[in-house]
Amino acid sequence: MNNEFKLVEPEQLTDNSFKLVGKDWMLITAGNIEKYNMMTASWGGFGVLWNKKVCFCFVRPSRYTYQFMEENDTFTLSFFEEDYRKALSFCGANSGRDVDKAAATGITPVESPFGSVYFKEARLVMECKKLYYQDLDPSHFLDPAIESNYKQNDYHRVYVGEIIRCYAKN
Repeated sequence: MNNEFKLVEPEQLTDNSFKLVGKDWMLITAGNIEKYNMMTASWGGFGVLWNKKVCFCFVRPSRYTYQFMEENDTFTLSFFEEDYRKALSFCGANSGRDVDKAAATGITPVESPFGSVYFKEARLVMECKKLYYQDLDPSHFLDPAIESNYKQNDYHRVYVGEIIRCYAKN
């Protein structure tokens, strides 16, 4: 673990989860230090499921990060200060198939003791072990307005991950 971070229990966090995910955004990252990808996300959440501290996040199959999520048992959620908004915007608007997003934005990949990738510049990182996934099924949308998020019928896969480590900046 990078010595700028300390291990914390998720229950110790004081961030508002609605602001953290929906307003501040996060990078979902999967893979290993040799080959990984990250994407900006503003959908997801945290809670308790199956007596475990969990997060859930959403990735469309068309995203480059999807293949890394499928191929790896762990992933990270990295949260940044507002100074990194441009970097997060870049990571959300560009594909890792075409550009090295870390190099282009100046953020530094770091390998966790468990082989996951997070970023030195993050203020908060949640390292997660995949527990479950499910493809969204539009026939289950109870509010027809939800369909407007899927003009190309590119429905997300939801991943539920157990939060196995939580790192916060010292």
